[in-house]
Amino acid sequence: MVRQRKFLSRRIKARSTSGHPEGPYRSVDHFDSLAAEDFPGKDTLDKLFRHAVERFGPDPCLGTREILSEENETQSNGKVFKKLILGEYTWLSYNEVESIVNEFGSGLAALGQQPKSTIAIFCETRAEWMITAQACFRRNFPLVTFYATLGEEAIAYGLNETGITHLITSMELLDSKLKNVLPQIPSLKHVIYVDEKKYNAEGFPEGISIRSMEAVRELGKLPENMKKPIETPEPSDLAVVMYTSGSTGRPKGVMIVHSNLIAGMTGQCERIPDLGPKDTYIAYLPLAHVLEMTAEISCVTYGCRIGYSSPQTLSDQSTRIKKGSKGDCSVLKPTLMAAVPEIMDRINKNVMSKVQEMSYIQRTLFTLGYKYKLEQVKKGYDAPVCNRLLFGKVKKLLGGNVRMMLSGGAPLSSDTQRFMNVCFCCPVGQGYGLTETCGAGTITEVADISTGRVGAPLVCCEIRLRDWAEGGYTTKDTPNPRGEILIGGPNVTTGYFRHEGNDDDFFQDEKGQRWFCTGDIGEVHPDGCLQIVDRKKDLVKLQAGEYVSLGKVESALKTCPLVDNICAYANSEQNFVISFVVPNQKKLTDLAKEKGIEGTFEELCVHPEMEKEVLKRITDVALKIKLQRFEIPVKVHLSPEPWTPETGLVTDAFKLKRKELKNHYSDHIERMYGGK
Repeated sequence: MVRQRKFLSRRIKARSTSGHPEGPYRSVDHFDSLAAEDFPGKDTLDKLFRHAVERFGPDPCLGTREILSEENETQSNGKVFKKLILGEYTWLSYNEVESIVNEFGSGLAALGQQPKSTIAIFCETRAEWMITAQACFRRNFPLVTFYATLGEEAIAYGLNETGITHLITSMELLDSKLKNVLPQIPSLKHVIYVDEKKYNAEGFPEGISIRSMEAVRELGKLPENMKKPIETPEPSDLAVVMYTSGSTGRPKGVMIVHSNLIAGMTGQCERIPDLGPKDTYIAYLPLAHVLEMTAEISCVTYGCRIGYSSPQTLSDQSTRIKKGSKGDCSVLKPTLMAAVPEIMDRINKNVMSKVQEMSYIQRTLFTLGYKYKLEQVKKGYDAPVCNRLLFGKVKKLLGGNVRMMLSGGAPLSSDTQRFMNVCFCCPVGQGYGLTETCGAGTITEVADISTGRVGAPLVCCEIRLRDWAEGGYTTKDTPNPRGEILIGGPNVTTGYFRHEGNDDDFFQDEKGQRWFCTGDIGEVHPDGCLQIVDRKKDLVKLQAGEYVSLGKVESALKTCPLVDNICAYANSEQNFVISFVVPNQKKLTDLAKEKGIEGTFEELCVHPEMEKEVLKRITDVALKIKLQRFEIPVKVHLSPEPWTPETGLVTDAFKLKRKELKNHYSDHIERMYGGK
């Protein structure tokens, strides 16, 4: 078993079809052609779901936890938090989901929704989101998706751009965000909320009808509506218009046809061994993100159970779980889980801070066991005794049964990947893809024991490198070719909504294959695996002519234990880098005690001595990692408020929104550059 794993880890995984270092590179497992379908003839999302219902009809499909009670808890600082006590998961079978999909789709059609006309969903991740999506796929209603954390201006822009007449949402978002936006959407006629509660329609614009999902289903059940013929989609029909989270300016709607998603999921599923009815997937990332949406549709296709959760209820320690009651992982015990690096980094820091609170003997045993298993993992072995004695409790934080985690959205640090391998006793597949490629590009193989790489091209696509002279990356670089990553294949989408003919990032080659220019810089290793090394948009030229990659600086400095999050900033009128840091509260408080500085966390963050101390620690890390002198931040501002999608400073995948961060900290930028 170990020998086979080592062989698989070392084998050539992709090769250049041209024999040249720029590629295109293809998976050796599907070298002669690119895969477009997993199940022959199932070439639309509707056919795929019907096929799943035929195979898994009575089996559990979508699960939701019942809310038993809700309590307010006042913290020492006076802030009030809602805490939940949740029950067991209740399940809808594949057959039951099929019935609801038929009824809801019929109801939407009865309300005037037309085939090939867009319909919007602005809702948190929950079973009703997936049911809505399947109803829309069945009846050829292209689904427009928005992140639940988008601001009012971005929502209004997207709804108006797509000319929406019907909108599905939740009561919470209807009250908190949509109420102010609806008067700005002249085309909107129907709002459907997914909650099972009565709603007061007062205060909403005239001419907009507001109904519950249940009421629309009842309308759909009427015999005269159920009998109406359904116009099902073709593979080339638009399935989704997915609005990006807008990390660089206004969000763009990516147009995704059925065949794009089928191809992308074919590639993704090939990298997940033994995917099937024995698996349980925990769903908590935003369904408006392509990683989560394709993961869930893939799970439904293969007969897995999907249990719904949220970042606030994921574990026993999560912010909305009442102390002493169980988080979703403990109850669901998932076998599969997707995560963005930010969440894995947070799990890493939480576990390690708990280790610091152990007695000296416990801490020493944990450290010795960790180091021993780490060496074993690097060689392709396991450490069963350590797993049983040391890591069993840690593993139970995620339910104890996770057999594979998939990371996407941003590069995962080697330290965090190894931490998850060691403490949670499961492989972490790192993936790379974009909304514009249906989330498909590369995924590491389960047997690959390397870190810092994102794997070989999936069987549905191929990858080329293009020289980027300004950044100093070329396909002639040694030891490995480097350049901008271009992804080509049937998973590459058709462009941006209302931007046809003006999509400079897309092109079609002489064979008619579509390509997307990612703007990311990659390096292809001798075994055909890709490593992300830079990003074009993160490059800033300093006054003295040096180029600084802000993303590279941030990745390096995130390894500093004091840093929970960091944004490096530079502009061409200056000759040095500055940074904004969200410090780790416990580490900063401990450092303040060590230095004899007193105060609340907020007071420590604005204390000039603490700024100096954090900068010193960051500089030490930067020098150890061998950053160039001009890349190391010269000044730092500490922020006591964490950056969350709700603050608008990061996307739902926790990518930095540089423009918003720049505006938010404009006074501090002036202070740090003005007072050098």
